[in-house]
Amino acid sequence: MTTHPALLHSPGSADDAWWRSAVIYQVYPRSWADSDGDGIGDLPGITARLPYLVDLGVDALWISPFYRSPMADAGYDVADYRDIDPLFGTLSDADALIARAHELGLKVIVDLVPNHTSDQHAWFQAALAAKPGSPERARYLFRDGRGPRGDEPPNDWQSVFWGSAWTKAEPAVLVDDGNGATFVKRKAQWYLNLFDSAQPDLDWSNPEVREEFDSVLRFWLDRGVDGFRVDVAHGLVKQEGLPDWNARAEMAGSDAEGMHTGAAPMWDQDGVHEIYRAWRRTLDEYTPTRADGSPDPAGERILVAEAWVEPIERAALYVRSDEMHQAFNFHYLNAHWRAEDLRAAIEQSFRGNDLVGAPTTWVLSNHDVVRHASRLGLPVDQPRPQGIGADDPQPDAEPGLRRARAATTLMLAMPGSAYLYQGEELGLPEHTALPDDVRQDPAFHRSNGKETGRDGARIPMAWEADAPAAGFNTTGEAWLPQPEVYAELAVDRQQGVEGSTLELYKTLLRLRRDRGLGSAGLARLEGVDADSPDVVAYELVGAPGSGSTADDATRTAVVLNLGPEPVALPEGEVLVASGPLDDGRLPTDTAAWVALA
Repeated sequence: MTTHPALLHSPGSADDAWWRSAVIYQVYPRSWADSDGDGIGDLPGITARLPYLVDLGVDALWISPFYRSPMADAGYDVADYRDIDPLFGTLSDADALIARAHELGLKVIVDLVPNHTSDQHAWFQAALAAKPGSPERARYLFRDGRGPRGDEPPNDWQSVFWGSAWTKAEPAVLVDDGNGATFVKRKAQWYLNLFDSAQPDLDWSNPEVREEFDSVLRFWLDRGVDGFRVDVAHGLVKQEGLPDWNARAEMAGSDAEGMHTGAAPMWDQDGVHEIYRAWRRTLDEYTPTRADGSPDPAGERILVAEAWVEPIERAALYVRSDEMHQAFNFHYLNAHWRAEDLRAAIEQSFRGNDLVGAPTTWVLSNHDVVRHASRLGLPVDQPRPQGIGADDPQPDAEPGLRRARAATTLMLAMPGSAYLYQGEELGLPEHTALPDDVRQDPAFHRSNGKETGRDGARIPMAWEADAPAAGFNTTGEAWLPQPEVYAELAVDRQQGVEGSTLELYKTLLRLRRDRGLGSAGLARLEGVDADSPDVVAYELVGAPGSGSTADDATRTAVVLNLGPEPVALPEGEVLVASGPLDDGRLPTDTAAWVALA
């Protein structure tokens, strides 16, 4: 019987629900695959490429919004939650995608955008046509402006996309008093938009709003989806009275202190939890049962929180047993490339989530942040950029990719769930030289270019090096241009090539599943060079199916070296490494998994 240090996180069991250890792949539909050649990806394109995800080895896909929308914010401004935008296809295409994914053994998570609608949504158009105080306006956050005529915004809140978070809906109504003077009959009214003016915030204190979204959940659950990623999950409820708070609302993933915390009256208010408890009850109704009548954990439908919340203990509240199932671990994504920072992010995350019995949900890239192959190529102490432009300091591509591969190798060893962003398995970098005239992110336009925006992380996928638009379609059209390096990194250039980033991901995902790492326990690895302050080293123990207790389970070490000199690996078989070893030792910015002897 083997021994090991005290566990930082206890192992799960073979009967755990699928989502507790799943690896889920984010598909950004505009940029995944374009079946009709118009330059914008679509649902048939996703369906055609689903076998690629099976071959990669993921368990599910999350699809960013495909709903009917005027696309003021790339579909995060929803005009109809029950229909597909013609850019992407039809409801029949969505049904076909879900059915094909299930045939291939993949779960399907769809995006839900509940904080705001499009200004073209039927509800908001009705609100504009109605009078102040009407039921139509009560679905949103309309308020009278400040000042004698209401010509100033109701408070000083700032939009995430720069500028005021308020947009004037109508001017003051002035009436002639008959003596040559006027008086204000009705002040100007404004509506709240925490993001773009085309994205008016809903008022979640209104029962009609809650009833509508319960209906939307059921609409998609009835069509077979396996869950929902909830956009701005921490923003639905605003502090009563909408008090002033004059700090600028930074973009997601910034280092700004106090941004997405309960200290800000628009973020992380306790009232959001009541909403998610109601949603959880709805989803639980759709859990299938086994022959004995018990719930089948393989069929549970899930809620995933995009909640940029500090501290970790506050974030963990979203994943209590009667609320959401997962919440993205942005603490790991934001950790600086230092051993002490990574260890702190990992261990604090487990402590916070274990208190509520939730898995930790790991992530390094998504459509809102600079891709980690580029982000990690910037100086370690540089503040996290929200985008990188041609005139900004440029990432160093070689160490950026080397660190990205190592960071992913560490991440996929961690117990819990993990999310991958399309193209990261190819090592795709951020497009850091996009011309300003092609940028579409509202953050860029509202800030007059002060905010570079997120377009650089949303470039169309690279499938075939020598095909038009790198295989994104057959016409060469693309809604955003691809950098030349994408062709070199295309799928067909990496498929089956030993040492390629694509083959590294495949190996990591296969070993993660074979060794049960997603459900393993975690302990600090002791001995050899693991005690170095520049080394992050853990032991994975108690993987389901390999033993009934942590002491007699399969044991796997993960070691990451961030120091300048190679370090010794623990005794055992090296299963995979993020880069070449140096005479059996682990070089700088490299991670490895070892089957412990």
